[in-house]
Order: sequence, then C-alpha cells, then structure tokens
Amino acid sequence: MILSISGVVLLGIVVFIFLRKDGLKTSHALITALFGFYLASTAIAPSIKAGGESLASLLGGIKF
Repeated sequence: MILSISGVVLLGIVVFIFLRKDGLKTSHALITALFGFYLASTAIAPSIKAGGESLASLLGGIKF
C-alpha cells in the first residue's frame, strides 16, 4: 500500500511540474487521468500493476 501511494504522489508531482512548465495542458492531464481510470477497469490492469511493481522492485534494488 505504501508503494502505491508513493507512486501516485510521485506521478502527481510529475504531472504538476508538466502543468507548471506549460508542457502539459490541463485538458491533456484530464484526458490522461480519465484514460487511466478507464484502463484500470480493463483486463490488462493486472499486467500493468505487475509491471509497475517489478519496476519499483528493480529501482529499489539499485545500490549506490
């Protein structure tokens, strides 16, 4: 649960930065959010979640 919340916060910050830099229009952000909610209800959602979790574990395993 902590990972998904931090992922949402991270993506929210990225979207906010894109909005502030004028690289992402508000309408584009709204359409992208709606597409995300639509995609979450499809059959591919578990695969996307598994891919995100494996990417997070890969990034979490990097040692500097």
